[in-house]
Amino acid sequence: MANQLSVAHKQSILTLYSRGFSCRRIAHDLGLDRGTVRKYVLEAHGAGAGADGGIPKPATIAPTGSGGPLPDRGAPKPATIALTGSEGLSGTSEAASGTGEPPPGSVEAIEVTKPGTPSNCLAHRAEILAKLESGLTARRIHQDLASDHGGCVPSYHSVRRFVGKLRATGVASGGSGGSGGGGGLPFRRMECAPGQEMQVDFGRGAPVVGPDGKRRCPHVLRVVLSHSRKGYSQAVDRQDTESFIRCLEDAFHHFGGVPQTLVLDNLKAAVKRADWFDPEINPKVQSFCAHYGITALPTKPRTPRHKGKVERGVDYVQENGLKGRVFASLQEENRHLQEWEASIADTRIHGTTRKQVRELFERVEKPALLPLPPGERFPCFQEGQRTVHSDGHVEVDKAYYSVPPEHLGRRVWVRWESRVVRIFDARMNLIATHVRKEAGKFSTQDRHIVDQKISGVERGAAWLLQKVAVMGTQAQRWAEAMVQARGVEGVRVLQGLLGMGNKYPHAQIDRACGVALEHGAWRLRTISRLIGHDLAHVDQQQLFLDEHPIIRPMADYGRLVHDAFLQPTENP
Repeated sequence: MANQLSVAHKQSILTLYSRGFSCRRIAHDLGLDRGTVRKYVLEAHGAGAGADGGIPKPATIAPTGSGGPLPDRGAPKPATIALTGSEGLSGTSEAASGTGEPPPGSVEAIEVTKPGTPSNCLAHRAEILAKLESGLTARRIHQDLASDHGGCVPSYHSVRRFVGKLRATGVASGGSGGSGGGGGLPFRRMECAPGQEMQVDFGRGAPVVGPDGKRRCPHVLRVVLSHSRKGYSQAVDRQDTESFIRCLEDAFHHFGGVPQTLVLDNLKAAVKRADWFDPEINPKVQSFCAHYGITALPTKPRTPRHKGKVERGVDYVQENGLKGRVFASLQEENRHLQEWEASIADTRIHGTTRKQVRELFERVEKPALLPLPPGERFPCFQEGQRTVHSDGHVEVDKAYYSVPPEHLGRRVWVRWESRVVRIFDARMNLIATHVRKEAGKFSTQDRHIVDQKISGVERGAAWLLQKVAVMGTQAQRWAEAMVQARGVEGVRVLQGLLGMGNKYPHAQIDRACGVALEHGAWRLRTISRLIGHDLAHVDQQQLFLDEHPIIRPMADYGRLVHDAFLQPTENP
């Protein structure tokens, strides 16, 4: 069974023919065969072939079902002839679609406007101009109009024709023209002084087919100096921040200098949040710009003409330098780009400047570039955000680094390379620097530990002895002699002695230490006993028996005698 046209297509054919369109024109506009159009016109009107074998002219066709005589051939041809059922076509089509938008091929979708007839889009001219200025396409503009105003909007084809007329007139601002059909203001060309500006953008590179036969398509970064149009191109696998920075750095060294400003697109590798007035630049890109003394200026979102020089430059690389080529590796593609820049791009006479690119760059722009910073290139580091743990450290590659205590629980930025780890606060202020550690190791700086968390053992015997000296001269002398006699374990004794200062007056402790020093007693419990006794009447010899290294405590002798009397006596 032959394919049948939809009702909408049939009605479109009849309506267009009634408006004076030829079968050739109808077939072209609807994408149909001319014979098919002739067939449905003849079937609809029941008209036979004319005297010349063709179909009757539209002006001689009576409306279906009118029953009236055919108009006289000498009479003026009517502009249109209404057909039965055409009045309700628009409502039927929208109802059938169920979306409020006319189906493809319907009269509403075609919406032929006669010469001199005002466009249906004039009521939305200001809104369309504003959206066109934002870089939106005709399809997107029609979608937004339908979303904002419901179904009472012009068709997509009307919007597309209206947008084409606006672009042809060179309208630059949605508010520049009135509601009429007059032209707007022309675009203003912005030319830059030598060394002032550099524009950057990514494009699609040539395919790379490796030895394994796998095909991948890299990205190509195009860098253009705005005054001389001197360019630099480099192919990369990814559009990440590291690749973006390395390409810019290679371009600076290729030019032999640095421009004042960098105009870039709002790509994720460089801009965290796009905003025309206050964009948020990636912190790593900020540090890169500070290293080279350049200012990054992102363009307005969805406004590619703000970097038109590099937009055309990307097209030039793709169409002239890479189109139709396939490379075996990324390195081979970059070698080709270098040769192409030197032999083709640099030797051409630019269409705008009317000068050779290389000659204008060498003579005018290169001397105006800022010098490259001395020393090494921008350090190759990795970065990321970390949360400070409850122990005051952050983790980097399974090693741990301390931060000041006021940042506990907060988010910080960490940058690390092969030898150094740097930690920044949310405002990118440096708060800590560490030597890189192996996995599982800790790097803790003393100034990052609060005083309340540093024990006396950590502070050392010297610090503790200074604290004991406050109790008195005898206490200080006893403490020094005790540490010398007992060694490392005496550090804890010093802590205990300082703890006694919270229970007893310093004078009593100092007097007890003097007595213990005379008898060579180095235990803390001896000091406690002396504090609790009247030193003038106490039997000091009995008190210090326990301190002799070879004499057992008296309690041991008491237990020995007690056990001996309890043992049974053997009979002889």
